[in-house]
Amino acid sequence: MDQLIDEYKYLVAAYYGIQEMDEYDLKVYLLKEIENYIKYFVQENRILDFDYKEEAELVKDTYPLITKLHDSLLILPRIDAPLEIILLVKKRIKLLKEQEEI
Repeated sequence: MDQLIDEYKYLVAAYYGIQEMDEYDLKVYLLKEIENYIKYFVQENRILDFDYKEEAELVKDTYPLITKLHDSLLILPRIDAPLEIILLVKKRIKLLKEQEEI
């Protein structure tokens, strides 16, 4: 069960990571695909006594952007996302790492 919760968390983190990718013009469509993927995951893996909305808010508010972007790299290939967004995410991660070093 913990594995399902962890997977849900990284799916939600991926959603919020992509939400921060304003430089990608088709972001809205990609977010809808990720949202549908999460809904399907929840349907197929119902976890009793687990507050999905509360956990999603916790992920949104506490995970750093770099973690959300890393998590998005896990889900983007699963939904056949364009290579363009994958490269943009990697570029953003690189910039964030460089900013941390300063």
